[in-house]
Amino acid sequence: MQAWILDESPGSYRYGEIPDPAVGPDDVRVRPVASALNHMDLWVTKGKPRPHLPHVPGCDVAGVIEAVGSHVTGVAVGDEVVVNPAVSPLDMVVAHGDDAPMYPGFQIVGEQRWGGHAELLTVPARNVVPKPADRSWAECAAYPLATLTAYRMLRRARLVAGESVLIVGIGGGVSMAALALAKAMGATVYGTSRDPETCRRAVEAGADGAFPSDEDWPVRCEVVVESVGPATWDRSIRALLPGGRLVVCGGTSGPVVEVNLPRLFFKQHEIIGSTMGGYGEFERVTTLVDQGLPVAVDLEVGVAEYPRALEHLAGGGQVGKVVLHHE
Repeated sequence: MQAWILDESPGSYRYGEIPDPAVGPDDVRVRPVASALNHMDLWVTKGKPRPHLPHVPGCDVAGVIEAVGSHVTGVAVGDEVVVNPAVSPLDMVVAHGDDAPMYPGFQIVGEQRWGGHAELLTVPARNVVPKPADRSWAECAAYPLATLTAYRMLRRARLVAGESVLIVGIGGGVSMAALALAKAMGATVYGTSRDPETCRRAVEAGADGAFPSDEDWPVRCEVVVESVGPATWDRSIRALLPGGRLVVCGGTSGPVVEVNLPRLFFKQHEIIGSTMGGYGEFERVTTLVDQGLPVAVDLEVGVAEYPRALEHLAGGGQVGKVVLHHE
């Protein structure tokens, strides 16, 4: 098959020929119609993390079933599907349910497994769901990783209607998904960005306010959604109300932060880590998308324009997801 390939990490991508992914007895092989970029596409080129090589990137995929394994039931060749990028071993799913991503064997499509910026992708059959019929291919490629991650973050942060949430570094896929989900839950939602245009577009997308990242933020909230890390950490903690919950899924500005312990325990704050989500959570997210949950798409280009799409993502000015069309 033809694919975008990473031969070395650190390294850069090339477009070329690589063997078709095998189909095991419990697998399905998908021919992508659309795939979406994530920061993982950039991180693996820097060796953070270093994937098994050669590597095919692309965490988010929507496409058509091209082959099914001998043990697979319930899906068939020709079905239009969306790929759940969070792959947990079946025994961990049975034992831990939606908490399976916390346990050994968890993998992410496009990180530990080959991804979907290619002509073909193989995943376990449990990792595909029917494509929401009334949503575009671009929207269906855009929602899986980001909306699943945001959904679990808000669930773990116990956000409820009537509360307020601050989304730090709004504009990316996870933060825009968090905006859509939090508004649907009945929360008041604020965002921050270093780019005034991104702030403006976030308000257009439904945020109740958006503030420059490098200034003091004029709100205090029950929940703060963090993915930036050290560049915003102190402001994020200060934005919490007493008893507030900060939920974090990443650190785009670095891996290490300082925690002021007296502030933590006197204010009775919570710091909550969150990664991806379980199979039940992905089904609930897909139902929400099927029912009309907004999915933010910033740029759509052909798969041959992947290098340009990467540059756009690295620039940090997007509001929503960057999507590649394969047809």
